[in-house]
Amino acid sequence: MPEPQYSNPIRLLQWYAEAGIDEAIEDQPIDRYAIAARARPSAAATGADQGRQSVPAGSRPLPAALAQPRPAVAPASPGVAASSFDGAADARRRAASADSLDALRTALAAFDGCALKQTAMNLVFADGNPAAPIMFIGEAPGRDEDRQGLPFVGRSGKLLDSMLAAIGLDRHAEKPEQAVYIANILPWRPPGDRTPTAAEIAACLPFIERHIALVKPRHVVLLGGTAAKSLLNRSEGIMRLRGRWYEHPVEGLDKPVSCLATLHPAFLLRSPKEKRSAWRDFLELKSKLGTSV
Repeated sequence: MPEPQYSNPIRLLQWYAEAGIDEAIEDQPIDRYAIAARARPSAAATGADQGRQSVPAGSRPLPAALAQPRPAVAPASPGVAASSFDGAADARRRAASADSLDALRTALAAFDGCALKQTAMNLVFADGNPAAPIMFIGEAPGRDEDRQGLPFVGRSGKLLDSMLAAIGLDRHAEKPEQAVYIANILPWRPPGDRTPTAAEIAACLPFIERHIALVKPRHVVLLGGTAAKSLLNRSEGIMRLRGRWYEHPVEGLDKPVSCLATLHPAFLLRSPKEKRSAWRDFLELKSKLGTSV
């Protein structure tokens, strides 16, 4: 008979990791059911008193499930409220004022309009050579990236490095024409590596747009559906967007930047059969650059 999952701490930790539970947000767990239960009796009593005074005689009472008031909802954190309403506007102001990459990084570090900043360990800004002709943009940092403060340093980063080497590129190459520059749409890791929300993307998008304007790359490669749809403002899935070039206007650049959408390395690790499609995209990039392997 197999050993119960909860009786083996190692298996339990493995299950947590596979479920994306890899860090504690609070020192102690919060029993929100108990909080709601404590608030319910007084609220129910108040509602019952009001109901006896206001419901006309002979009226049918509401079912208990409907008559019972909903548990009080805790107010949204300042980061969530800002990202939903004022975050994007504040981000545009801060991004526009940055006249260098150092100033942009400082502006991001001071930006509180995205709630992800409260749960992330580090700001993940960029890696590689900013003088490179190609800028790669992914979705958001993962666990390894969050810990090291650099984009694409985990398993997907190693795969990306191998794919770059296959077409004669290296993020740390001394010659700019052989190097690449790497960033993400979001500079902070979403908890559990979940998909970023529309509000989180809207709050961070002005920074990556300004990032592109400051780097002035010849080409931008968008890794994955979130990066491609967010930057290009498209609704199609990555399988429809990949392998095609798009001209994307960026404020601060004299002409639109040429963008190529392709599959995210993390997706390729989960679906190895799609590596052939990604290889075709990288060969297209190599042809565009006029480089040789």
